[in-house]
Amino acid sequence: MEIIGWILIVASFMVAFIGTFYPIIPSIVFMVLGYIIYGLFFSFAELNWLFWVIQLLFVVLLFSADMAANAFGVKKFGGTKAGMWGSTIGLIAGPFVIPVAGILLGPFLGAVLAELIFTRKGLKQAIKSGIGSLVGFLTSSVVKIIILTLMLVIFIFFV
Repeated sequence: MEIIGWILIVASFMVAFIGTFYPIIPSIVFMVLGYIIYGLFFSFAELNWLFWVIQLLFVVLLFSADMAANAFGVKKFGGTKAGMWGSTIGLIAGPFVIPVAGILLGPFLGAVLAELIFTRKGLKQAIKSGIGSLVGFLTSSVVKIIILTLMLVIFIFFV
């Protein structure tokens, strides 16, 4: 049973890291699921209140950093709220519409199309906004990986 428990825990953590690039997968849910699986298979005793408070702070940091990175990327390159919404929709829909490449093309095309349709600023500005959304997505992914790694290290420390 111990081996099955660890396989499920590691698989959960792996899915959490995959979710940094596939936004349809809720990374944080799978990270916490790994903690819960550990508690169910082994013991919640090691995962005391301090562990959960630290993890909760990282969850808040993760969501804040994710939103800030995307908003910063689009705004820094002159995008509008329409570009941010288009980027978000493209980020979610992209991998389904264009498998594999949609992860990067989705936010870019979503921001470009939204800027063209709603703000009518011109193709050059729309492309700048699309590049900003792509920069925001990549920055957000790097930050998520760092935060998830820290969460994992803290889990290992407490266990």
